[in-house]
Amino acid sequence: MEQSRALPTEVDLSRPSAARVYDYFLGGAHNFEIDRQLAQQIAAMTPNLADTMRAGRAFLRRAVAELTRLGVDQYLDIGSGIPTVGNVHEVAQGINPKARIVYVDIDPVAVAHSRSILEDNPLTAVIQADVRDPAHILSEARETGLLDFTKPIGVLLAGIVHFVPDSDDPDRLMAALRDAVPPGSYLVISHSTYEDQPQEMLDAQKLSARTATEITLRSKAQVSAYFGDWELLEPGVVHMPLWRPDSPDDVDDQPERFGAFGGVARKPAAG
Repeated sequence: MEQSRALPTEVDLSRPSAARVYDYFLGGAHNFEIDRQLAQQIAAMTPNLADTMRAGRAFLRRAVAELTRLGVDQYLDIGSGIPTVGNVHEVAQGINPKARIVYVDIDPVAVAHSRSILEDNPLTAVIQADVRDPAHILSEARETGLLDFTKPIGVLLAGIVHFVPDSDDPDRLMAALRDAVPPGSYLVISHSTYEDQPQEMLDAQKLSARTATEITLRSKAQVSAYFGDWELLEPGVVHMPLWRPDSPDDVDDQPERFGAFGGVARKPAAG
């Protein structure tokens, strides 16, 4: 399905966009024939990829819905891609119409599409920034005026930290984000793993990276460490379908096949 709204002039339709390919896999409408052709080539190599992407989006939706029901009304979504197909603002504002969301992505195509999609939603903002520069993200997020850093914030890092190589010190980046928000804030992470994965899946995940940046697969222990001393919500860091499924029927007998862990944690009061 083609996007009906006029496209930003900076969007180049002569080349496929990683963000629009991802949107296609999620069943979105913000993609074009050139994106679908690439998506179909990727799917031919990695037939489980679309299911994995949908499982990641479903985990994010469940986490945001849970946090919104717990009273969180502002979110910082880092590595957001194109905010469509049940994304954060739709889930959060569906529960609390006053929820505010700041989307962050490094991809200029994703940012341009996002601003076009959200131009009529005054409780959202989109900024272009790199997850490897948390100081810039936090500064730009404050500049939007949407987030109150004296009150709990939901910090979302769904499927993004695995694009940060060890050489960029993801532990330091995560600590900076944890330190920037007040007690009562929440951190949501999903992250690809090599644990419980056959070799062909490991090769496919690298070939199918949504950007030219190689994915760094990490262990459950490494992913858990990104939450620092925050209090993990039950059931902890688990394969994504196992995190508070809407129904037991939503979990098949191989939840590990999606190749990623997910978890949610709350920042405790200083003590």
